[in-house]
Amino acid sequence: MTTLAFVVAAYLIGSISTAIIVCKLMALPDPRAEGSGNPGATNVLRIGGKKAAAITLLGDMFKGLLPTLVAYWLHLDPLTLAMTGLAAFIGHLFPIFFGFKGGKGVATLLGVLFGFHWAVGLATALTWLVIAKVFKISSIAGLIAAVLAPLYVWLIRDVCMHLGTQQALIIATSVMTLLLIWRHRSNIQNLLSGKEEQIGNP
Repeated sequence: MTTLAFVVAAYLIGSISTAIIVCKLMALPDPRAEGSGNPGATNVLRIGGKKAAAITLLGDMFKGLLPTLVAYWLHLDPLTLAMTGLAAFIGHLFPIFFGFKGGKGVATLLGVLFGFHWAVGLATALTWLVIAKVFKISSIAGLIAAVLAPLYVWLIRDVCMHLGTQQALIIATSVMTLLLIWRHRSNIQNLLSGKEEQIGNP
């Protein structure tokens, strides 16, 4: 029952679309109808500027971090912790409150990873920042950071007290990575054709 309660609560929290709420509160266009059509921080940056994008980014991270961190603080079992993080991430991708059409998951994945262990979250965030600085393309940074995330969980041994915990987190992180790659399929096509926009470009 505890696992089910945390999974449901995490999914509902993840289903709250920060981008849509921020755009409504700041009288900006609906991110689903402008720019790339994606309700995420990168698209909000295009249509609303840095302040709106920063708030969206923090909100999307927080909804991944909050339920996962609570599960961690309560010392719940490894499977519950992993499933809680995965549920929050799935909520962002497929939000029940917005017709199951959500964002692509980079910021929420990052929040979940910080909830798993601060070092995993930090390693993933630094990867994103370095790649974004070099290539100036958000999708490349997000994809590379996500692909490396399961490796960081495995390498950072202190992420768990025993192997069972680590295995559960590796599996959950790997599933999130695969879902994130699938949600970025249009970006991948644009990258292959040289049409992907740089960060901050309209």
